Amino acid sequence: MTNTGMFFRMLLSAVFRRRSRAVMAVVASLVGAATLSCLAMICIAVPQQMNQEMRAYGANLIVTPLADSENGKSGIDDAMVEHTTQMVSAKGSEKHATYRYENVRVNAAPYVMAGVNPAQVRNLNHHWVVDGSWPSAGKVLVGRDVADAMGLKVGGSITIGYRVSDNAASSGQASQSGTDGTSDGQTSSGSTGAQQTQNGHVSSDIMDTSGTEFRVAGIVDTGGSEDSIIYALAGDVDKLTGSTRGVDVIEYSSGASDLTALVNSINDMTSMHVKAQQVTKITASDTRVITMLQTLFWIVSLVVLVFTLVGVGTTISSIVSQRRNEIGLRKALGASSHAIGVEFYVESAVYGLLGGLLGTATGYGMARWLCATVFERSIGFNWWLAVVSVVFSALVAVVASIPPVHRATRIDPAVVLREE
Repeated sequence: MTNTGMFFRMLLSAVFRRRSRAVMAVVASLVGAATLSCLAMICIAVPQQMNQEMRAYGANLIVTPLADSENGKSGIDDAMVEHTTQMVSAKGSEKHATYRYENVRVNAAPYVMAGVNPAQVRNLNHHWVVDGSWPSAGKVLVGRDVADAMGLKVGGSITIGYRVSDNAASSGQASQSGTDGTSDGQTSSGSTGAQQTQNGHVSSDIMDTSGTEFRVAGIVDTGGSEDSIIYALAGDVDKLTGSTRGVDVIEYSSGASDLTALVNSINDMTSMHVKAQQVTKITASDTRVITMLQTLFWIVSLVVLVFTLVGVGTTISSIVSQRRNEIGLRKALGASSHAIGVEFYVESAVYGLLGGLLGTATGYGMARWLCATVFERSIGFNWWLAVVSVVFSALVAVVASIPPVHRATRIDPAVVLREE
């Protein structure tokens, strides 16, 4: 029999003669591998899912025209909207919606009206709660605050008037973001003493109860500043104002991995005459949750690693103690300390590999169950992570066996045989 064959025969004999100890070492490695692989899979999958969940709560990036540019007067035209969207989509998936804001009058009270594409807004803002339907031709979607203030109901009517003087100082101005980075959806109103005309309409022609009548298609409740806005089709806003111009705000839900770099790249393109900024409420919440998960992962991983090292190390120490006489006899017969150490290291690695395989499979099952239960999402099997988990388990088992193996190689055969 060759030396290699004898080596593996002795290894298998040692494992099967002490099955209870071997099972303990495998279980220790299994628990560690299961916990670590489960946490790792969740920490990889959950941030991606959190990004998707957070993006369902609206935009994380807004683009507005520069106030001192030509775009500040006419808004962002269709060509620039398309160009900006291409820049955003080049960095990852994106959803967007455009808004044109105008100051209007309802029963002499000032309100903000937004011309939108309902399909875009609905796709971007899944968290909006709409009672009724979205705006269509001749029908508007009013915010909850507007509806409560005016006693509006779905199916009712609302007369909206437009004054040029109300928009003289603010027409074409982009809605600016608040200190928290969220778009407030409102433009500053202004007035001038002189009467102004636009397409033949004098600003004072449209008074308290005059204007265009719209039906209330629905009432939107977001809990935010959107509740104070009246939403209509962009075409209806064009007809009401008698003019067609660009949009004031483009809201994006971007899947870019580095949103700050994307914002800087847009702002560095000065020829675009637009300004990009992050919606900090969304990005901060996303970052905070991901940071908490990663911190939890490292803390639990450290604890599990210590317990695995202790479990495997204690088991190998027990095996060395039981085989003390055998080790002394083998050294007396000429076995080197190196050969004995290699045998124990390989035995530990086998325990680690078995525990790693079983633990990784168990960890995947746990991760899949947790994702389905908590996040209502499925999770795929990550092969490279599985390989890393198995190899790491074997490595941890070998590292844990270093102290007891070191003691085994220092056993004095004369002392052991004299005790016999």
